[in-house]
Amino acid sequence: MPKPVTIIGGGLAGLTLGIGLRQRDVPVTIQEAGHYPRHRVCGEFISGGGQAVLERLGLLAPFQKAGAIYAHTAMFICGTAHSPVRKLAAPALCLSRHKMDALLAQTFQELGGELQVRSRWTSDNCTEGVVSAAGRRAQTAEKSPRWFGVKAHVSGSTPVNLEADLEMHLSADGYIGVNRIDDGQVNVCGLFQVRQESRRPESKTQWLLGDVGSILYQRLNSARFEPDSFCSVAGLQLKPQRAQAKKECCIGDALTMTPPVTGNGMSMAFESAEMAIEPLAAYSRGQINWSEAQQQVALRCDVAFSRRLAWARALQWMMVSPAVQSSIGKFLLRSDWFWNVMFWRTR
Repeated sequence: MPKPVTIIGGGLAGLTLGIGLRQRDVPVTIQEAGHYPRHRVCGEFISGGGQAVLERLGLLAPFQKAGAIYAHTAMFICGTAHSPVRKLAAPALCLSRHKMDALLAQTFQELGGELQVRSRWTSDNCTEGVVSAAGRRAQTAEKSPRWFGVKAHVSGSTPVNLEADLEMHLSADGYIGVNRIDDGQVNVCGLFQVRQESRRPESKTQWLLGDVGSILYQRLNSARFEPDSFCSVAGLQLKPQRAQAKKECCIGDALTMTPPVTGNGMSMAFESAEMAIEPLAAYSRGQINWSEAQQQVALRCDVAFSRRLAWARALQWMMVSPAVQSSIGKFLLRSDWFWNVMFWRTR
């Protein structure tokens, strides 16, 4: 009999891994603290190798049938200065997490996987046969500044005049990504630095509107946000982590989180899940032991992500550095060379 695998966390990485293992007849249980459908703080923008993973697992066509659209262009905006509208080297796939997670959960269950919702893993450790895909690692409370994420959808009935399919708006304390998604809606997702000595407006709408007078404020000031789509997360840990340094078998954001400005976080969730499928299937069949399976997963992730994360960290620093607000930063916004290098290096 094949050995069972338990996955802690039913987000993108956990569900994708569960689907891949079920396609290989591995007994899988996923424990998810939340429920479906649900909104998550997410750019809802799949750019990079993640689309190829979806296609190999037979998930790309269902995503498209669910209403996913393609993003072909992007631009960066800082106050009233902006880059040219640039064509993405490869189109990104955009679909709301509200639909995406529910679709993945349904597919996993149709393949015979056991999905336990509103079920929280109570142990401090992941033992043999247990994979951690439980999402973002929280930053310790003492750290300052702390990273805080907010997301909401703008109703499809409210026109938002975007010049590009993805607009990345920079501000003094973070950045906000605005992109078109399914059903004519627009996803607005921001990452902000919060310092202990300063306070931001309490209204989540104010977080996402940007500074009065900015291009972002002009875009969204009259927009209608969907009330039930607001969600937030605090204390995000953006420091790169090595998989081989961890005691547990980890994938997705439980392993490491790439700065959202790269637009590659969802892709890394899918990619890390696929990298874990074959080693865990071999463990389930008794071909390798758990330690060997964990080492193979960790090595694959480190080889694939280490250099990408290093470039992403440099880009993150530049996006929130005061120098970006200067003439040097505005020059970089217009540099095609800088754009091409950062796009490929963070993928």
